This record gives sequence, C-alpha cells and structure tokens, in this order.
Amino acid sequence: MTTALITGSTAGIGAAFARRLAADGHDLVLVARDIGRLREQATELHDRHGIEAEVLTADLSEDKGIETVAERLGDRKNPVDLLINNAGFGNKGRYLDVPMADELRMLKVHCEAVLRLTTAAAEAMRERGRGGVVNVASTAAFLPRGTYGASKAWVVQFTQGAAQDLAGNGVRLMALCPGFVRTEFHERAGMGTDNIPNWMWLDADKVAEAALADLARGRTVSIPDARYKTLMGVAKLVPRDVLGGFSSRTGRKYGPQ
Repeated sequence: MTTALITGSTAGIGAAFARRLAADGHDLVLVARDIGRLREQATELHDRHGIEAEVLTADLSEDKGIETVAERLGDRKNPVDLLINNAGFGNKGRYLDVPMADELRMLKVHCEAVLRLTTAAAEAMRERGRGGVVNVASTAAFLPRGTYGASKAWVVQFTQGAAQDLAGNGVRLMALCPGFVRTEFHERAGMGTDNIPNWMWLDADKVAEAALADLARGRTVSIPDARYKTLMGVAKLVPRDVLGGFSSRTGRKYGPQ
C-alpha cells in the first residue's frame, strides 16, 4: 500500500485528491493549518475506506511549516510515494493595491514551498526509483496577469524542467492547471463569484480524477477539461499585448490578482 502526502488537504482540490486516493486504497498524510479539520477529515477517510490517515499541521507561508513537511517527505522509514503540492491562495486587488507582505506570502507558498517540498520528495523518490509529484498550478499560468498568474507560471516551468532532469529515474512530475473550480478559494480571498459563467466551473473530484489519469500517462502538464484545453490553445495564437489587455480586464472581473 502506497502513501500520498497532500498539502491543503481539507478543502477544494486537495480534499478531492484525498477522497480519490483513499478510495483507491492509498494511505495518506494530510497537511493543513487547521488541526480540527484535519482530524475530522482523517477520521472520515479512515472509517470510510479503511486506510491510515496521518495528520500534519503546517503553515507553508512560514519556514517552520515548510521544514516540518519537508522532514516528513524525507523520512526513509515511512516513505511518501506521491506528493500533491496543492496549498495556495489568491489576493483580492490589483497590482500595487495588494500589500507587499501579502504578495511575498503568496510567493512563499506557491513557489518556495513547492520548490523545497518537491525537492525533499524527489530526492527520496529517486533513491527508491519510483514516485510522483503533482504541483497544482492554474490556467492563469498561461496568461499575463499579475502575481498569481506569475507564481503559477513558475510552478509550470519548474515542474517541466525538473521532470526532464529526473527522466529515467522513475520519478514522475506533473503540473496540474485547472480553470475555475468550485472550492473555498474565492470565498477565502473575498472574491465574488456570481459573475462567473456556469460553463467555466469545474468539479474538484473530476479535476483530481483527470489529474491522476494524466500522471499515469506520463504527462508533465495537465489541463483537466476540454473547454480549458481549447481556451488555452486559442490563447497561444493571440498576440501577447492583446492577450495581456484581455487577461487584465477578465482578471479584475473574475479572478485573483
């Protein structure tokens, strides 16, 4: 029986990964900041699927939190076979309207934590000759739109590069790039969602299912829906200056900065 570690496991895409992996018989290490929600989630998954669910409280915007999770990933006696780097958030407001401390906190979680946790996991996985890492990015990575999109673009580029460097070592890395998913993401950021068209919404459980299928296929980037695959394909054909103006207007209307 293999073990998966999921950051940001108690809500949204992270919770969907936890449900799917537990149903498939994987033991779990659940990582989030709220110990109460973690214990509740662990108990539910254990009782429903008979798997072991370890809980780990950590704030990935702080060095101590990153170090705690990295240490668990590096435990050779209790190896982690699959890492889901899912923790993340968005800031409400345009560039220069968002406090610098909040921007740096986002980069800490989206970039530094992803780098350090991927490295801790991949080193142990390479020694064993097997393992996988899913770094949750966003379709915002492909659009010139503020700090959020820039941080997710970094996740995609880093993951693709690391995947190439580890090719042949039995370690698979993939960046997951969903569009709008019905989670707590927007609510936590104080963003309204009433103006987002229904057709743009994805289901978290289907996103997790598609992501795991793409990881098994050996893909390094997963866009888990035909609608968003089409949108991102069209975006590649649009001149960057035109795309930048469009993404700026739609970003202010729909998404994080």
